[in-house]
Amino acid sequence: MIVLTIERMFDILIALTSPRDPTEVRVQHRDEDELIRDIDAEHAAVAAAHRRMLSLIAEIDRRRVWRDLGARDTAHWLSIRYGVSQWKARRWIDAAHALESLPAVSEALESGELHLDKVVELTRFATPETESRLLVWAGGVSCGAIRRKADVAIRRTVEDVEGIERSRSLTWWTFDDGRRFGIEGELPPAQGAVVARALDDLASTVPVMPDEEGRAGIDARRADALVALCSARTGAEREPDRTTVIVHARLEGSDRLGECEVEDGPAISSESAERLACNARVQVLLENESEVPVRVGRMSREPPTWMVRQLKYRDRECRFPGCGSRRFTQAHHVVWWERGGLTDPENLVLVCTFHHRLVHEYGWQVRREEDGSVSWFRREGRRYRPGPAPPEELIAS
Repeated sequence: MIVLTIERMFDILIALTSPRDPTEVRVQHRDEDELIRDIDAEHAAVAAAHRRMLSLIAEIDRRRVWRDLGARDTAHWLSIRYGVSQWKARRWIDAAHALESLPAVSEALESGELHLDKVVELTRFATPETESRLLVWAGGVSCGAIRRKADVAIRRTVEDVEGIERSRSLTWWTFDDGRRFGIEGELPPAQGAVVARALDDLASTVPVMPDEEGRAGIDARRADALVALCSARTGAEREPDRTTVIVHARLEGSDRLGECEVEDGPAISSESAERLACNARVQVLLENESEVPVRVGRMSREPPTWMVRQLKYRDRECRFPGCGSRRFTQAHHVVWWERGGLTDPENLVLVCTFHHRLVHEYGWQVRREEDGSVSWFRREGRRYRPGPAPPEELIAS
């Protein structure tokens, strides 16, 4: 005969009513010291994984893996693929590269001595000469304290611009047979600093086109920033005729644009003309091969204010999967305007300038499905699917 004590019966009842997950059952029977040791071990494992992840991020950034994947840089790709904020992604990228020259900080992360958040802030100002001393300090302060020290250290490197000059000028001209536009200016130092800061700040948020990332493309991004500033002013003009851009386009066949040029300005590609007609304040004059006008396109503008408000409320952000951009967004005609697409909410999607260019100049396609969702297709026609690959795809690759 089997005799059960009250304690044994109680254990059996707990086992019968407790979750079947063996890990959870084991946790319930651990004392507090064991739990702390176990979570320390898990933290160390996570920290080591973080270090490996940052190593991969640095390599991905060097190889520019994000190209042709619908992203404008590595931070944008990380945000799209893994759902992290672009701010955090940029911090990870900076830390990933910095750790390659900070072996002590790298070891502190890999061993779990310092959490990823502290390491990310520490790498903003640590150097190979100071990292050992800073590690001792960082271990005894909060992450916020490290962040504040980093902010102060970075601010100290920015010198105030002083002095005022009386002369100032701004000139522009066209050259290369009207295909290029040149601009040159001279400002007093203080005023020049204002312009430089505004353009650099805006350039840091302007979507980066392929092959224009990094320091090599900073001049191109500053040019885009200047256009964005002027476009914002143009869009606010109360007198539309004063800011209308006339594009002369030659017809090739019945519905295809050939040579295009801005009136009193440079030649542009047909793809650029199509993008301008999508939402800029543009009037297109369609001409035959003899430059005789055959049709005057109706004035195309951004949708009226009420429609833009509805569009931004409906779409919230750029509709490219995972992009999340809310600045520099534009209304894109799913069925292009010059191909008969209507300027109404059903035919419009909100896209950022980067993904707008992907459609018009880089061959990507957008399609609105019957359920209201938006599908994107790469230039070769394959449907774009964001997010990490499913496990079976990872195994197959």
